[in-house]
Amino acid sequence: MTATHSPTAAASGANATERFKSDKFAGVAGTPKERVSLLAREVLEAVHATIRKHKVTYEEYNALKSWLISVGEDGEWPLFLDVWVEHVVEDVATGHRKGNKGTIEGPYYVPDAPEQGARGSVPSRENEPGTPLTWTGQVTSTTGAALAGAKVELWHADADGLYSQFAPDIPEWNLRGTFTTDDEGRFEIRTVRPAPYQIPTDGACGKLIAAAGWHAWRPAHLHVKVSAPGHELLTAQLYFPGDEHNDDDIASAVKPELLLDPRPADNGETIEYDFVLDPAL
Repeated sequence: MTATHSPTAAASGANATERFKSDKFAGVAGTPKERVSLLAREVLEAVHATIRKHKVTYEEYNALKSWLISVGEDGEWPLFLDVWVEHVVEDVATGHRKGNKGTIEGPYYVPDAPEQGARGSVPSRENEPGTPLTWTGQVTSTTGAALAGAKVELWHADADGLYSQFAPDIPEWNLRGTFTTDDEGRFEIRTVRPAPYQIPTDGACGKLIAAAGWHAWRPAHLHVKVSAPGHELLTAQLYFPGDEHNDDDIASAVKPELLLDPRPADNGETIEYDFVLDPAL
């Protein structure tokens, strides 16, 4: 499928920014001033050290100011932070876990995707392009107990690498669904295999990529959030072996534990992948 109306960086960035402000931003109210001061000072000290080490010129400094302004104008702060910073925050936040490994959420999550039961298909267009994919799995606790009623939220890009609600001309909940495990903690999801894609390159983040000589590719992946009462929320992305960008993902989000093992089926492919959740601290 060839996209006829690809989203611009500014439009996609604006959507991501508004979604963040409405769904996630809680401000820093309640954060001790000492904590804010510590983090702000150390970030600034790291910037100062880089300037001194590499003898940054006024021309380079002004180029940075101009670029930072354009990141805001393009609404790309969620994209920039989720691509180049979030993977380290995720590592620190989940380093104590004994269950499944997770990874970044990214900027394209939308809560409250339609409920599909324990076994069902994600909402999609008629003749949605992509290899049909059937995924079976189970959600358990680190104690070994099956977690009935656990939620598996799934979302992913289409064959053009585009996400519903962040690109034009795509139905609102396309390739987004919520699945609730049965009494044995099991689920079965039918969807299509997503495609690799480039993050938007016509905005500020694209200018950085071009100036640094980097690439903009993300390997094909399935996004999930897995939750159950009394357990820590797991956010992850699942990847497909053989993708040329598994080893150099622009977002540094691929982990060996997140690689799938697709098997040929009569109609497409099948995968099995289970989740083990840590009890809430």
